[in-house]
Amino acid sequence: MSLFKVPIPKNEPIKSYVPGSDDHKALVKALAELKSQKVAIPLVINGEDIATGTKIDVASPHNHKQVLGFYYQGGEAEVKKAVEAAVETQKTWEVMPWEHRAAIFLKAADLLAGPYRHVMNAATMLAHSKNIFQAEIDAVCELVDFFRFNAWYMQQIYEIQPGNGPMMWDRLDHRPLEGFVFAVTPFNFVSINGNLPTAPAMMGNVVVWKPASTAVYTSHFLMKIFREAGLPGGVINMIFARGAAIGDTVLKNRHLAGIHFTGSTAVFQNMWKTVGTNIANYRAYPRIVGETGGKDFIIAHPSADVDELVTAAIRGAYEFQGQKCSAASRCYIPESLWPAAKEKLVSRIRELKMGDPEDHRNFVNAIIDEAAFDTIAGYIDFAKNAGDAEIIVGGKCDKSKGYFIEPTVIVASDPHFKTMEEEIFGPVLTVFVYKDGEYAQALHLVDTTSPYSLTGAVFARDRKAIELAERKLRHAAGNFYINDKPTGAVVGQQPFGGGRASGTNDKAGGIQNMLRWTSPRSIKENFVPPKDYHYPFMG
Repeated sequence: MSLFKVPIPKNEPIKSYVPGSDDHKALVKALAELKSQKVAIPLVINGEDIATGTKIDVASPHNHKQVLGFYYQGGEAEVKKAVEAAVETQKTWEVMPWEHRAAIFLKAADLLAGPYRHVMNAATMLAHSKNIFQAEIDAVCELVDFFRFNAWYMQQIYEIQPGNGPMMWDRLDHRPLEGFVFAVTPFNFVSINGNLPTAPAMMGNVVVWKPASTAVYTSHFLMKIFREAGLPGGVINMIFARGAAIGDTVLKNRHLAGIHFTGSTAVFQNMWKTVGTNIANYRAYPRIVGETGGKDFIIAHPSADVDELVTAAIRGAYEFQGQKCSAASRCYIPESLWPAAKEKLVSRIRELKMGDPEDHRNFVNAIIDEAAFDTIAGYIDFAKNAGDAEIIVGGKCDKSKGYFIEPTVIVASDPHFKTMEEEIFGPVLTVFVYKDGEYAQALHLVDTTSPYSLTGAVFARDRKAIELAERKLRHAAGNFYINDKPTGAVVGQQPFGGGRASGTNDKAGGIQNMLRWTSPRSIKENFVPPKDYHYPFMG
């Protein structure tokens, strides 16, 4: 026997995909192969592919006519089968030595970084309408980092052991939770899609995994990687079903041990209510871990550099069409900087090209689906008709071929204008211009305007201004950036998560999240037990 150690992780290097390079050629080939076939995507329950009588097409958001395949939608029977498979599998999975569990996901990391890299990037570009850079940093690099760093965190958790008294040995047994974890994953990050079911599984838990309907295509390739890496059947069960088929079967099941969620605040709160209402029915209190919405901010001090501010605003607000929970959505700029910032913001946004992600000249691509398109367009229409706001660039929406919305900047005279307060989840940035002498008041606005507390950024050269923002906005963002855009958290560097209405702040990409999926047992072994009940004080 040995005390094994996983390799010390390093962040996966980002490939550039320069046209003509070997990586670019491999990507083009992968894109062509995926577009030439229609993939049938089954549910995966207990290691078996499950087909049902309901087929739903998967098409590219930037081209409705480009059908990538279809998935089988399950019902209550399939959901029940997935839960039963998970509960049964826990008996064998939780006793598998940790180094063998780690090996599965370390292999998955190498498969993703190696032979599956270009396929996964191509699938993400086609199904999520991400350009190659956004696909590479998400679907490959970040997910590879999750697998490698989480294995390392797992080892560190197991190494956490208590001290000992004389003639005894105290130890901690870091058990998995008793029951199954329900993982609910979003469309916007393939890395989140892969991390939410695998982080609990790595710690010895079993999982019922429900990806968003708009993430089924890439989830299919993730499951292929898990299986090739040696994940036993029943550890992660992938289901596609409507909420009505899930509610009672999953959320009211006595074996529900935890929820790992990323999605809307309303859905998360409703799930929490269901758990609360049924709290007496569970075998143990479920762990609830969730990352939900954001109304993420940038605030500039009069000492800020305008070019740095404008670059951060454009990248922070419009990469992946603003469909990031961390995307910059509201911006506070002082009067003295606004003329120069406005000119550069408008001119540079007009330079941005929009279209198919296969054309690498396009910075902006399509919105994920029609429902999201209609919601975002509704906010833009509201601003167009408002008397206390002005659209200074963008504002056009077109869904004739794909779901395209121009990067849009709204200037609001009211700091509580609708688009300053509500989450939009699209390429819309609202600016409020404040008086130079009211920086402290502007910080107060930032802190009190939104119910969310996910990400935010301050731009300043004046160190006193930075210190004041860091102090005043301590609870306004779980990830706080100084002179940088409020997006792009890196695993192992900036563990990600927010508080208030943004979630439980359990920090994906950090050891904090992995600790949530273990239930420690204290073991005390007395080597020389006493033979007499008398204590010295008794004389």
